[in-house]
Amino acid sequence: PSKMKQTKSLASTNGKSGAAHKASPKMQKTSDEQGLKELHEDFLKDIYWAEKALTKALPKMITAASSPELISALEEHLSVTEEQITRLEEVFEALGKTPRGKKCEAMEGLIKKGESIVEDFEEGMVRDAGIIGAAQKIEHYEIATYGTLASFARILGETAAEDLYNQTLEEEKQADATLSEVALSGINEAAASEA
Repeated sequence: PSKMKQTKSLASTNGKSGAAHKASPKMQKTSDEQGLKELHEDFLKDIYWAEKALTKALPKMITAASSPELISALEEHLSVTEEQITRLEEVFEALGKTPRGKKCEAMEGLIKKGESIVEDFEEGMVRDAGIIGAAQKIEHYEIATYGTLASFARILGETAAEDLYNQTLEEEKQADATLSEVALSGINEAAASEA
């Protein structure tokens, strides 16, 4: 019993001590802002790696595709992705950081899914439908990431970075819309008749 009372009194002393040393709202804000800066940089490194990985994956999808419309859409996105990498390097520069990627497990998984579709299905409309689906999953990941990055940059007052992210965000949305148009132009229906 005496040990319980002692533990209880230490806990209440520690609780009071902790309350006495509680960070002021101003200190908390600075700490939160620093944490958001670190998170922003982490997301930036993640998407930088992801975009570079995508420039290696897209040519494989292009080679595996059979529809001229799909090939054209993927080639266009490869060109845009290369510009987006340059834009990300501008963000690093604006933040005073050296461009450096951090392995993006999500993008790696999405790319592997696309590669498995190419391996598992013969050339034709079914494979093309699968490539479109895999590419759209990638687009949706990128849309979510760039939207988040733009929000972080806005909160942190990084207007140059926010503008660059928003430009890329619009391109990703357009790429997704283009892939939807290609799918609806007859690839999905042709894939159904191939099955």
